[in-house]
Amino acid sequence: MKNGVAVAKVSDIPPGKSIGVTCHEEEIAVFNLDGIFYACTNRCPHAGAPLENSMIAGTVISCPWHGWRFDLAAGPEAPKDGVIRFPVTVSGEDILVGLPD
Repeated sequence: MKNGVAVAKVSDIPPGKSIGVTCHEEEIAVFNLDGIFYACTNRCPHAGAPLENSMIAGTVISCPWHGWRFDLAAGPEAPKDGVIRFPVTVSGEDILVGLPD
């Protein structure tokens, strides 16, 4: 994993919201869930829907097209559900995502 790549500012994502970013050719959805940031691939494995537009309930997101559900808190070692979770840290105002090498 690459050590934290800055993908956004904390102020870019209000609590309960998400954004999509492209970083090092990875399409990533970044979520602010009550001040805790999560990141995952930005495509649902079922039909390719952008997960940045997901419905959010706690740490579970639901695909906006067909309702497939993914728990963001499952972490990088998550079940084999087709969505990769990335480690996220915050440094000052920067949101940093650990990307694969």
